[in-house]
Amino acid sequence: MDASFILITCFLLASSFTIVHSLSKPPLLGVHPLDEQYFASEVIKCKDNSKSFTRDRLNDNFCDCVDGTDEPGTSACPAGKFYCRNIGSTPQFLFSSRVNDHFCDCCDGSDEYDGSVNCPNTCIMGGNIEYKTDHRFSRVGGLVGDLGHVGAKQAKSGVSLDDLIQKLKGLKILIIIQVVITIVVVVFRILRRRARSKRRRYHKVLYQHDG
Repeated sequence: MDASFILITCFLLASSFTIVHSLSKPPLLGVHPLDEQYFASEVIKCKDNSKSFTRDRLNDNFCDCVDGTDEPGTSACPAGKFYCRNIGSTPQFLFSSRVNDHFCDCCDGSDEYDGSVNCPNTCIMGGNIEYKTDHRFSRVGGLVGDLGHVGAKQAKSGVSLDDLIQKLKGLKILIIIQVVITIVVVVFRILRRRARSKRRRYHKVLYQHDG
């Protein structure tokens, strides 16, 4: 009974750890949440269907796709777009040339990740509020502001798509943990009942033999 219970418990815990780990992985840099599944396969197509590339070439700072599909998180592709999640404020897209250019464009500071500039996260303080009302805030002549306006459509009543996705991931993890615990408890009770039943039959046979 003990050996079976230990094996089943270890299997369930290992499975739950794998699922929780996959759900809690950090998001891909510069990628919109709705595009994360697009980049999940080992071989990925450029969105203009010009060619394909392997996943290890994603964000490797070398432009493989003309449209910048393979470099959403770097400035390697001139046509690339970088997605600022800006959780707590308004999500936005930037031209890839804004990535690591020593200027804090995203209020969460995600566009300056090389460490050369310290960009504090000002999203929860409304640090990106300018993109909602004044596109002139951007230094690229309103182009970045126009892209930011696309992200603004995703935010409603102060709740962004990223906020909802993060909450759903957290809820999934909690549900998985609860299910695993429930299964372990049920399996333990079933095995314990079987063990008791075997002991009873054993004692009954022993009693009859002695009689």
